Amino acid sequence: MVVDFFGSKIFEYAKPVGMLQKLIYIGNLAEEDIILDFFSGSATTAHAVMQLNAEDGGKRKFIMVQLPEKTDEKSEAYKAGYMNICEIGKERIRRAGKKIKEESPLTTQDLDTGFRVLKLDSSNMQDVYYTPADFNERDLFEDNIKTDRTDEDLLFQTMIELGIPLSAKIEQKQIAGKTVWNVSEGYLLACFDEDVNETTITEIARRQPYYFMMRDKSLASDNVADNFEQIFCHYSKDTIRLIL
Repeated sequence: MVVDFFGSKIFEYAKPVGMLQKLIYIGNLAEEDIILDFFSGSATTAHAVMQLNAEDGGKRKFIMVQLPEKTDEKSEAYKAGYMNICEIGKERIRRAGKKIKEESPLTTQDLDTGFRVLKLDSSNMQDVYYTPADFNERDLFEDNIKTDRTDEDLLFQTMIELGIPLSAKIEQKQIAGKTVWNVSEGYLLACFDEDVNETTITEIARRQPYYFMMRDKSLASDNVADNFEQIFCHYSKDTIRLIL
């Protein structure tokens, strides 16, 4: 029950974990399937999936979808600091995963209880990126990317456009003093830093990623831009180069 994790009735109508476990069994879902809940609420489905994986060693994954519906200001949830339902669900997943591991430490050492939180938003790109013919020459020299977007925003949009699962392994690496995002063990390398020089480009090309992504204005100088293609052709000609 939700109250077991929060000490009070944070969520009024939480679904029973046991019932959802039975539904997953009835659906004959394999041990590596993805379970999707479009009305996540307090994330009971995520709890049930992690519990099942702990019991049978499965590798099931979950996708929880929930509108950020605001909590009532008089509710226990609001008083506890949860401004919307999504915040309750995220905290429940954290606490449920921790409890499952604490209850069965010997059999849950490899249990994956991690998750990522993604929010639906507009494109990271300015309109000029999609319809350059509709803008004048001055506009074309403006940055393609909206000013309020982070490197992670750019990375996840890139992953979506390339068909890379949003659950893929992501690591940050420092290459010649620049931050490089390594997705799926080198399948995609991306660098959104400014003033990227030939040393960084060369080190990235040496790693021979399938895709390489960078910002249009990342290159340190025109000279680096001129040598960009030559560097990749020498070290990794088959890498698909993408520019935002």
